[in-house]
Amino acid sequence: MPNRRSVLALATAAASLSACAALPGRDPVQVQVVGVEPLDGEGLELRFLCKLRVQNPNDTPITYDGIYVELEVRGSSFATGVSDASGTVPRFGEVVVSVPVTASALRLARQAISFYTSQDRSTIDYVLKGKIGGSTFNTVRFESRGQIALPKEFAGSPP
Repeated sequence: MPNRRSVLALATAAASLSACAALPGRDPVQVQVVGVEPLDGEGLELRFLCKLRVQNPNDTPITYDGIYVELEVRGSSFATGVSDASGTVPRFGEVVVSVPVTASALRLARQAISFYTSQDRSTIDYVLKGKIGGSTFNTVRFESRGQIALPKEFAGSPP
């Protein structure tokens, strides 16, 4: 049975580690989609191989073992993907990671109907978020937001 000193030492170590992780001065990882290729899907799903450029603006490398991404379109979850890829993003460096992503055809239909009935069809807002896995204390989360400007043919008012 652990004694009080062991429990206190463990609690102190855990608090120290969480304090180190929250230190200011670490810039967020930047992730952008740089390519999308179609994959074979099954049934009512669409699959893509999404290529992500991961940029590390910090002075320490990031070792990762797994990646998760979620794409939200117009405020709703649209597609998710996971990969067991592993590697290192060098300090002040970048890598391209490929992640298979799945989107439900039903979600696609819902987005199309929402877009068609929308008053503003000039842009589509999106959020790409996820995490690059590491050890328990080394997981890095990221989030990128943006808008896609659509051609004028799409920007007209709904019938």
